Amino acid sequence: MSTSSSADPFGLAGAAVLVTGGTSGIGLAIARAFAAHGANVTVTGATEAEALAVGPGLTALPLDLRDRDATAQLVATLPRLNHLINAAGIIRRGAEHDPEVFDQVIDINLSGTMRMCTLARPLLAAAKGSIINMASMLSFFGGGLVPGYAASKGGIAQLTKSLAIAYAGDGIRVNALAPGWIATPLTQGLRDDPARSATILARTPMGRWGTPEDIAGPALFLASPLAGFVTGAVLTVDGGYLVT
Repeated sequence: MSTSSSADPFGLAGAAVLVTGGTSGIGLAIARAFAAHGANVTVTGATEAEALAVGPGLTALPLDLRDRDATAQLVATLPRLNHLINAAGIIRRGAEHDPEVFDQVIDINLSGTMRMCTLARPLLAAAKGSIINMASMLSFFGGGLVPGYAASKGGIAQLTKSLAIAYAGDGIRVNALAPGWIATPLTQGLRDDPARSATILARTPMGRWGTPEDIAGPALFLASPLAGFVTGAVLTVDGGYLVT
């Protein structure tokens, strides 16, 4: 694990960071924040086109998390790894009651996260590094249109706690972020629905949609020595939504 200084409180200069789902939305904001603090960041997107669209400053690669061989091959190319951020995920509102769609969502969001954690464990143990998983408000309550997404995010919370216990002996900290209602492509449909958006904002004490950058700061903290005694936490970043 990197050490911090007054000039670099996050201790990320030179750290090797992998962000799955880092080509857009929350994952991209996190990747850019780590890079801004001197980390060497690799991001993955679901397609070659997504990877090519990232632009300079980040190493971008295509990766289908359902492809076990491709996932293993990608991790095998990494000479070292300090921090793994599992931000890849999909949502299929309404369609997730179809068992095949449900399975796809679980395979990417939950099983894909577990595959990445398992594969990265030796590298992270060598670095005494950390994992940050992406939970959700739907880790805590249900969603009638998104049973697969809600189940996957409930699973992420429990997976995070379980791996925090299992990996502690390796010196790896495992935490999760639970974003509230964030303005990303995944929530575009909700933001475009005036009634639904108004309902969300009425329950959010801070009275606005979050931004992907709102999630980046907490991610930097959880990866840093400032959070050196924090593991197994599921940190909500929701503008107060959960407490109302």
